[in-house]
Amino acid sequence: MNRALFGPGGNSEAFSKKYRSTLFAPEYVSEMGLDCYEYECGRGVNVSAETAMALREKAGQYGVYLSLHAPYFISLSSVEEEKRDKSIGYILQSCEAASNMGAERIVIHSGSCAKMSRSEALELAKDTLLRARKAAVDARYGHIVFCPETMGKVNQLGTLTEVLELVRLDDSFLPCIDFGHLNARDFGYIKGKVEYEKMLDEVENMVGADRAKIFHSHFSKIEFTTPGGEKRHLTFAENGGFGPDYEPLMEIVAKKGLTPVFICESAGTQDVDALAMKQSYSAVGDNGGMHNEI
Repeated sequence: MNRALFGPGGNSEAFSKKYRSTLFAPEYVSEMGLDCYEYECGRGVNVSAETAMALREKAGQYGVYLSLHAPYFISLSSVEEEKRDKSIGYILQSCEAASNMGAERIVIHSGSCAKMSRSEALELAKDTLLRARKAAVDARYGHIVFCPETMGKVNQLGTLTEVLELVRLDDSFLPCIDFGHLNARDFGYIKGKVEYEKMLDEVENMVGADRAKIFHSHFSKIEFTTPGGEKRHLTFAENGGFGPDYEPLMEIVAKKGLTPVFICESAGTQDVDALAMKQSYSAVGDNGGMHNEI
């Protein structure tokens, strides 16, 4: 990829009113002027091989880049060994579905820190993720990129530093940086360019410039509470004063020549909000940003 890509996570309200099948998503996304689409398996990997391969054909036809969100109930850090083993199974199911639909990346929730310290939870998550990677390679899914995700609730594993520690385990891993989650878990930390710069610098320092350039990302404005963190996803139009704002990030990404995949997870308007992000990014390029030169 020589530029950042933008698209929705799952189907927006507007899409669902018009179409009954996700097989129309690549056409819909392309007609909007977007570039990518994340298939949601949050409640379980229930997509058939036939449907996945049909989606692959559609995505190829319309030039849409696909990724897949693995089930929400994956817990890399569970204190119960059986749950960690089942999580590996869910990751393998996600790899199979992603491979069938031609998706290169799967997004994986990190787990929680209940009943243990953050360092203990991180060690369990590292072990589970490494075993999942080995199982994926053994099952011939080594081409699927694992993207551990930063999380929005304070009691969840998934600060930026923790996710980067997971990413460092294998050269093939990429971080899924959910800026809305990070803002929510730190109660409105992101004010503008300074905070985004610090985050992106940490990514480069911990996993290198090559992976920092092509990171995966989720973005939405998220309502949060103190001391819990994330409460609910919002739309860009109805944000209730909660952030973060996307414009400073778009400017930084364009000027630095970074080429991440941005998946918008706004509550029902993820398509139009993804387009607003892309337009902001493109405007910087039109005014001299680096991405038009790559």
